[in-house]
Amino acid sequence: MHKVIHDTVNQIFWVDLDQNHKAKVVYKIENEEMHITSTLIPEEARGKGYGKVMMEAVLPEIEALGYSIVPVCPYVIKYMATNPEWTYLLA
Repeated sequence: MHKVIHDTVNQIFWVDLDQNHKAKVVYKIENEEMHITSTLIPEEARGKGYGKVMMEAVLPEIEALGYSIVPVCPYVIKYMATNPEWTYLLA
């Protein structure tokens, strides 16, 4: 399991991908929904499947918080479209 740190002040989830890399998921809360506005995986870690790792770590955290999500970030839109097991979280 990858460690997730939730920074509620800055509205960011940080995901430890490996010893050297962290992913960032930025959101904002509007109308009791979590709008995921951007994601960032370090350039040198891209193309290694870490996007899926990031999403599989963050989505259960969002679910536990009780939010539905509005994907704004293109990567999250694509991920949600190709992983129907998470569509129940969509607003």
